[in-house]
Amino acid sequence: MKILALDSTAKTSSVAVLEDESLLGLFSANIQNTHSETLLPMVKALLDSLKLTNDDIDLYAVSEGPGSFTGVRIGAATVKGLAFGRNKICVGVSTIEALYENLSDYGGVVCPIMNARRGQVYTGAFLNGKRIIDDTCMMLDDLIPMLEEAGAPIRFNGDGYDLVLNREIKGFCPTPELLRYQNAYSVGRVALRKFKDGKYTTDEALRVEYLRKPQAEREREERLGGKNG
Repeated sequence: MKILALDSTAKTSSVAVLEDESLLGLFSANIQNTHSETLLPMVKALLDSLKLTNDDIDLYAVSEGPGSFTGVRIGAATVKGLAFGRNKICVGVSTIEALYENLSDYGGVVCPIMNARRGQVYTGAFLNGKRIIDDTCMMLDDLIPMLEEAGAPIRFNGDGYDLVLNREIKGFCPTPELLRYQNAYSVGRVALRKFKDGKYTTDEALRVEYLRKPQAEREREERLGGKNG
């Protein structure tokens, strides 16, 4: 099964092609806010380099969030466009679970964190491969004590990694730079497992997960709340 996987939920644009679990090719660019310009050309360039076409793809995988609202939408829209009218399988993957996949060979606590602003992070956590915190948005100050309670080595990744570097965290272990960023290969591996478990959909039914409302909507509600008060 050939899998085309995409991730544009944060700063990194990443595109991968897999043959089942084996990586055939991976293009990534760590460039802020250019997903609308880079993602589709990266897909085309990667397929061309592998001498493949869109018709050769059996399964489309995409990070469905949480993450940047714009990035999440661009990734989902790109997959919907590529899969449209082809009757192909689509799988949405939690960004947090895909980030965990980067570090799944490590024991202890693995905690992906994505900067959600205002002291908050999108996060989830795993202890020796088992979920201990579901995908959520919470204050980083509240998250760290929860992780320390495990009494195990703690590794972070994601675009919020820099937020923990100047903190005193019991058990903190640095993460190699290549494993800190979103990686479409990990998206593809998670998607394959979901497909085997019967968790897949169509391009039309594919949905994203924001965890909280977009900033513009939150600010509007705050303004209206102020007026009502």
